[in-house]
Amino acid sequence: MEKKILVYSYWLGMLCVVMALVWRAASMLGYFGEPLIRSLSLSYTSFFKGAVLFLLVTVATYAYQAANRPQER
Repeated sequence: MEKKILVYSYWLGMLCVVMALVWRAASMLGYFGEPLIRSLSLSYTSFFKGAVLFLLVTVATYAYQAANRPQER
C-alpha cells in the first residue's frame, strides 16, 4: 500500500510542478489575459501548493515505511 502511495503522490506532485511552471510561463508571456484568470479563479500558485502537498506526502510515506522496516544485521 505504501509503495502505491509513494508512486502516485510523487507523480501527481511532478505533474503539479510542470503545470505550475507552464501556467506561470504562459502568464508571463501574456497568453492568459485578465478576464480568463478572473473567470477561472485559479492561478499557478494552486498547482504549486498542490505540488508541495503531494511531495510532502511522498516524503512522509517514505519515512513511515523506512521506520517500520525490520532492521537487518
